This record gives sequence, C-alpha cells and structure tokens, in this order.
Amino acid sequence: MSGEFEALTIDDYANQAARTDQRSGKSALGFSMLGLFGEAGSLLSEAKKKQRDAASYLGYADAVAEELGDVLWYLAAVARRSALALSDIAANAARGDDEWRAGNNGALSFHALQPAHIPLAKAPMPQFEHTLLALAGEVGVLVNSFQLGTLTRDKAMLARQLVAVMRRLIQAANDSGVTIEAAAVKNLHKIFDRWPREKVYPAPFDAMMDPEEHLPRRMTIDVYERKVRGQTFVYQRSSGVYVGDRLTDNAVEPDDYRFHDVFHYAHVAVLGWSPVIRALLRLKRKSDPKLDDAEDGARAILIEEGVTSWIFGQAQQLRYFDKVKSGGLPLDMLKHVRQFVVGYESERCPLWLWEEAILQGYAAFRFLQKHRRGRVTIDFAHRRLLIKELPS
Repeated sequence: MSGEFEALTIDDYANQAARTDQRSGKSALGFSMLGLFGEAGSLLSEAKKKQRDAASYLGYADAVAEELGDVLWYLAAVARRSALALSDIAANAARGDDEWRAGNNGALSFHALQPAHIPLAKAPMPQFEHTLLALAGEVGVLVNSFQLGTLTRDKAMLARQLVAVMRRLIQAANDSGVTIEAAAVKNLHKIFDRWPREKVYPAPFDAMMDPEEHLPRRMTIDVYERKVRGQTFVYQRSSGVYVGDRLTDNAVEPDDYRFHDVFHYAHVAVLGWSPVIRALLRLKRKSDPKLDDAEDGARAILIEEGVTSWIFGQAQQLRYFDKVKSGGLPLDMLKHVRQFVVGYESERCPLWLWEEAILQGYAAFRFLQKHRRGRVTIDFAHRRLLIKELPS
C-alpha cells in the first residue's frame, strides 16, 4: 500500500476522493458545505481536547492529520461540484495574491504547497489555535454565502472564498507540523478502507493451519426457542449436536439478546474470525501455542463479546440496522470496532468487511426476532450468512 500514493498530485487526490463520494443530486453541494463546516469544527475540537486532557489524550498528531484530511476531502467535494479544479484553488492559495488564475496546475503536488521542513508539534501551539479559528471563520463565510445564494450567482466569489479556505488549511498544516500530503494519503487510506475501489476478500486467518483447526467453511445451525419451567431459552443444534449452552437475554428488560450468537456466526462467515465460535466448537489452534493463547484465548473471547455487546447497544437505537444498506453504517462506529480489536488478527479486516459482517448478522437477528426460530447457514466461500425458516 505504501507505494500506491507516491508522488500524489492534488488532482490525483481529488480524482480518487471523488470515487468515494456517496452523495448525488441537488442537495449534494449543500451537504458538502455542511461537511466542510463540521470538519473544521472537529479540528478545533482536537486542539481543545489536547489542552483540556493534556496528560491523558493520546494520538493528537494522528488525529490532527486525520481531521486535516477530512477538511481537504470536503473542500475537494465543494470544488468538484462547483466545476472548479482543486489544483487551481491550491495554486492560487499558495501564490498569495487575490487574483484568480485557472489552468496549467494539473501536475501541482501537495509537497509544493509547504516548506521543505516542518517541525512536528506534539501539542497545539497558540499560533495553531489562531489559524484554526481563522479557518473556521473562512468556512463560516463560505457556508453563509452559499445559504444566501450569493455563490450561485458569482462563481468568481466562490473561487476566492475557496482559495481563502485552502490558504488557512495550508497554514494550519504548517502550524501543526503535519504535511498536507501525509493528511491526504491518510485520508485516502481511510476512505478506501471504508468504501473500496474493489472489494478483495482477505484469506482466512487459519488458511495455513491444519484443516482440523479451521473455522467451519460451511455449517448449518438450527436456532429455536423453548420454554423450560416457565422461562424461555434459545437452543442451537448443528447436525443433531447442541452448540453451546442454552441462552437467555441476561438482562432485566427483555431485548432478544439470547439470539446474539448469530453475530458470532456472521463473524465466521464474513470475517473468517471468531474466538467465541472456536471455543464453542473446540477449534482452538493448539498446534501453535502463541495463537492458541493470544488469538483464541479467554481475552480474545472477551474482546469479541465486548464488540458484539457494544454494537448491539448502537443497533438498538437504529432499529437493529433495518433499512441500512451497504455503505450506510456510521464510519465512527466502524472505527470504534477497529479500536476494540487492535492487537488481534481481526484488526486487519477492512472496515467495509466489518460492515458486511455486521449487516448480515443483524439481518439474521431481525429474522429471528420475527420468527423466533430459523436455520442459519455459514457460507464462507461466498462470505455470506444465510437464514431461512426452520421446518417444524
């Protein structure tokens, strides 16, 4: 991946960023304006958090680079929807005068916008805060002009205001010790991790292990409820053998969490990962003591259960992701999931793959909520979790 973004020009970045734009239609420009405004605010928020929580706030430099990249993405979107080249905006911003000149900037690189050497800032400096406020102010002027309809009548004014925003963005990068090129590269990595140019499914984590230690590539599990002495339990059987213990919601208020193993089955079917299912099916990778201890051990099981429980809390507020289509889960949610599994093999799963696992798992969960029973099939070859009615 490192060589993929070498010699990144501004137009190269703008063209690649355009491929991940999910918006279209008349409202798209307004949405991009709001996004630009929001990301400028996020930059200010990072500086505030570092000041407020100086001793406990980690990853300040990475966060600033990410937020700079997000501002750049929305700036590119506004420019594109306004039929202006981002490279022209950047060239005019770097030149320093107020006369708009377009054309012949297609080869301009991000590197050319900043000094050759920029000192790294590990904490927000007063000048950086001043620049961020100025950046937010310029974005505010831009959004206000758009709301008033001024920009649709005066393209030259729009160009000048975008140049002013870009100029402040360049200065903010200089003051923070971050190169815009690094921010752009980080941004492309993130957006293609979420919205890939091509979906290439990674090999299973246990591909090199003995077949006896493989997670199931295909497996059918019957899931159904049964009352025992007045209490409802969920049972699971595969090929006539019970899988795991009978389950309840383990909650004061019923919420059907007793069907939650379907999420672990989705992890197996889509991600090729699940310490929980390895333990249930006795498929821990004993032939490799390090994998057995770290990736398949109790802590990994707790991590997966924690991820599952946390997502469930989010899903309850979003109707268990009913009507959510591919590409529609919140990016921040998927980033939090990635953070949960840092240090474990599933950290290598791209965000779009996590989304597939989550959406398929919740489609099965909603089916079970409705029918109270179902036949679940893990189909790893097609990265699918299937569910249908369970014959009586």
